[in-house]
Amino acid sequence: MERARPLPSRRRLLKGAALAAVPYALLPDARAGAQAQAVDYPPAEWESATTSNYTVSNRPTSYDLDYVIIHVTQETYADTLAIFQNPQKKVSAHYLVRSADGHVAQCVRETDVAWHAGNWDYNTRSIGIEHEGWVDQPAYFTDALYEQSARLTAAICAKYGIPKDRAHIIGHYEVPGTDHTDPGPNWDWTRYIRLVNFA
Repeated sequence: MERARPLPSRRRLLKGAALAAVPYALLPDARAGAQAQAVDYPPAEWESATTSNYTVSNRPTSYDLDYVIIHVTQETYADTLAIFQNPQKKVSAHYLVRSADGHVAQCVRETDVAWHAGNWDYNTRSIGIEHEGWVDQPAYFTDALYEQSARLTAAICAKYGIPKDRAHIIGHYEVPGTDHTDPGPNWDWTRYIRLVNFA
């Protein structure tokens, strides 16, 4: 004959009911910790490019990091993220900076090789930063965009020992063999390098 199980105490029933009543939205998001650990630059938000659009690596062990390459998207922020997440596009950058508020998204880990420069040697030796906007529309180059991008570039330069000068912080148009013109004639290099050095 089986013994009857004791009934749960009133206290245990009340505790169980209280836990069940806690709204799910108040519990911590399991992804929050993972996202914070995924970024190399703490103010950034993780917005991963598809693995079809970059090369997994172990930089700076596998390749020295010598450059930060400045790009302008010729697309909106949202469309650029969609391009990086489309495996057919075969393009990515490590970071994307939004025009309106300078918000930074990280799309590729700094250890990996993003496909942004159009030159394999420069891809392996650089961090690529895209900026939302168009080269012929300087209104996209807001104070927030310049300031947040400069902080990001300063942090990258400090981490990898990259000099904070125009020989090492270059435009996409300066990559050998490129047919790109970004960031274009409206990008204020003097202001940008000054901001990087004061960040």
